[in-house]
This record gives sequence, C-alpha cells and structure tokens, in this order.
Amino acid sequence: MSEKLSPQTALLHSDYQAPAAFDALPVGIHHASTVLFPNVAAMRARNWKEKGGYTYGLHGTPTTFTLEARLAQIEGGRHCRVVPSGLAAIALVNFAILKAGDDVLLPENVYGPNRDQVVWLERDFGITARFYDPLVGSGIADLMQENTRLIWTEAPGSVSMEVSDVPAICAAARARGVLVAMDNTWSAGLAFKAFEHGVDIVMQALTKYQSGGSDVLMGAVITQDDELNHKIELAHMRLGFGVGMDDVYLVLRSLPSMRLRFDAHDSAAREIAQWLQQRPEISQVLHPALADCPGHLIWKRDFSGAGGLFSVIFDARYSEAQIDRFVDGLALFKIGFSWGGAHSLCVPYRMQAMRQSWPHRGGLVRFNIGLESVADLIADIAQSLDAANASE
Repeated sequence: MSEKLSPQTALLHSDYQAPAAFDALPVGIHHASTVLFPNVAAMRARNWKEKGGYTYGLHGTPTTFTLEARLAQIEGGRHCRVVPSGLAAIALVNFAILKAGDDVLLPENVYGPNRDQVVWLERDFGITARFYDPLVGSGIADLMQENTRLIWTEAPGSVSMEVSDVPAICAAARARGVLVAMDNTWSAGLAFKAFEHGVDIVMQALTKYQSGGSDVLMGAVITQDDELNHKIELAHMRLGFGVGMDDVYLVLRSLPSMRLRFDAHDSAAREIAQWLQQRPEISQVLHPALADCPGHLIWKRDFSGAGGLFSVIFDARYSEAQIDRFVDGLALFKIGFSWGGAHSLCVPYRMQAMRQSWPHRGGLVRFNIGLESVADLIADIAQSLDAANASE
C-alpha cells in the first residue's frame, strides 16, 4: 500500500511489521496514549477494568502490566496499580474508600503528606480524620466509630520509628468490618508481609528501594480482594493517574537487585546504628532492630529485616543550631528527604512541631544509609560530631 501513498503519508503508514517471536531478558518499553484495535467489534468489547487486553495508555501497556504483576507477587497480593508517586498511591486509597461522612484513623507517626492530605479531605470533603498512638495495638478497637471506614498503618513510622502491632490492629478492624491500609515502603514488601498479617491494602512508594537510583517518582497500590480492587480501579480511572513507560522500565530494571541492595542497606545501617549508641552526643538510637526502640519486640516477631532508614535523638544539651551544623558538616551524607537510593542522606526534624506528644527534649536526625563503605560513613559522622562538640 505504501507505494501508492505520498511521502508524507508513508511516514505515518508503513507496510513493515517487525517479525514476531523476539525475546530478551529486559522487558520491552511500550509507549502508548492511543491503543489500536484490530476492528470495531474488538473496540466495543474493550474492558479497561480487566487486564486481559489494552484500551488506552492511561490504563496501561504490557510494560505497566508486567511491573504491576511483579510488584503484586513481591507483596503476596493479586492486584496492583501503579501511580505517579507514593503520595498519589495514598490519594488513590483515600479516594477509593472514603466519602463524605466517613471517618479515618491514622497513626501519629504517619507520613507527613498523608497527614496533610486527610486534613484537607476533612476540611473540604466532609470526612473526619483522627490520630492514634502507633503503639495502641488492639486498643484501636476503642477508637473505632460507627462511621470508621479506614485505618492507616505505617510500621515503623518513617521518622520516629515506632513499630505498630499491625496484626492486632487488623484483627480489631476486621471484627468491625473496617479496612486497614498500610504504608509498607520501609520494608519494601521484603521484610514485612503485610497481607499475611491481616492488611487489606498495601501502598508503596516505588521511589525508594524499588527504584534504587534516586531518579524515579512512582507509587503502587496492591490488594488481594477482587471487590476492593474494583474500587481502586474505578478511582484510578477517575483520577486519571498515569505513569511514563520509561520510568516503569527503570523500576523494572532495578527490581532484580532490590533484595541484594536492601540487605546491604540493612547490614550497614545496623552497624552504624550500634556505633552511634556508643557516642555520648546521642541519647537514643531509634532503629527497630535495637532493643530500646519503641515496638522492638513487635519488629522482632513480625519482620525479617530492617533496611537502611533510622533516626537518632541528640542529647538535650545540643541546640538546634548545633545539630544543624552537624548535618551541614557531613561530607558523604547529603541533605535530602527521600531515601532508598545508593547515596547516604541525613535530615534534621523539628519533632515538637510534628507531634504534640513527642517525649524527647533532644533534636532528631534521620539517616538513610546508602551503599558507601561503612568505615567511611562512620568517619564522616565522627568528624562532624567532633566539630559540633567544638562549637559548644
């Protein structure tokens, strides 16, 4: 046909079709906004709610479906949807489950943007949002109301590191017909099997360990239940959440090494956390694998690893200015909020402003331990602590 077409039209309509049966280890990158149908009957039979075919780029291509299937398998789920960020994954859950008049419970150590989002939903969309002690366990039953529809959990809290008793919360919620959603980003779905412990919905920030390169924003929502997945699919469509296939490929490319990287982060973080316990400048190290971290026994019971993220509490004699100088004085640790990548990071937090019941007087600093040499990272922390001491 192309021999009869003008050169311009031939640029768009070619007779050539690549031969079938090509196979390789990397997943192919299928870019598409428009998805083509072989005939009108196929177009009219389309069903974007099921992944048996393709309807529009927003609902996925083979590249997206492959990543979603692998993420669901890691978590032990059956259904997955990817979205543009971890916060978008939180929004997908909130908008799929909550409506005006509903009540949602969140732990006091919840991810800050999740807190901000539900406060916005409370103010402008007519839900109620209440916060609970992350160590409440089965006591969550006393907080549930007739209109409570959703309980968020995060174990541990990504700044203050308390480990919630997720199975106890889930058991109490199930007895009342309330859904439990968990931010399982800290464990990457590797060190904590949320569905095995009773969680209904898992969200992940794929920006972290799944990406591993500090260069991708993406999130995922994973479920086991078909009816629950249907609600999430509807919200996904109505919110118009789509992701770029190049970003999807970057996460797919990183997944084979995620377990190895997670374990390397974990090993290095534990060694540095134990070293920091011996420093007189630090009053407490908040690392779930350490015996004095709130919820340590729950972590020991339910988790198989810890990753690279933990926090420390400085002795109260150190002012905020001194702690800031310590962070500024680090050479290998960069200042940045995300984590899960190869580079070590460090961020100071004003916990008294974030948590009304925060019990510590000293300042908190959160570390993400990357893939650098442990000896080099310890030396960097030591030199900056010594400089902070000199400024007393």
